[in-house]
Amino acid sequence: MKKIRNLIIGFVVGLIIGLGLGINIGKDKPLLSNPFSGPTLKQKLKKTGEGVLEKSREVLEKSGEALQKKLKK
Repeated sequence: MKKIRNLIIGFVVGLIIGLGLGINIGKDKPLLSNPFSGPTLKQKLKKTGEGVLEKSREVLEKSGEALQKKLKK
């Protein structure tokens, strides 16, 4: 009975540790960091800035194409 209890406790502890490490691996974070922490303010700002730059690039490309079409006419 004691062996079964130890086996179950070992399984549960291993599952918890494996879940945490698996989440960190999936998020490309260091293995021993907190797997449930949210993104930092710096990461949020970087992601938002990248999105703004991407949208502005698209708008500039479209406006450049429109100008080229007007010049050809």
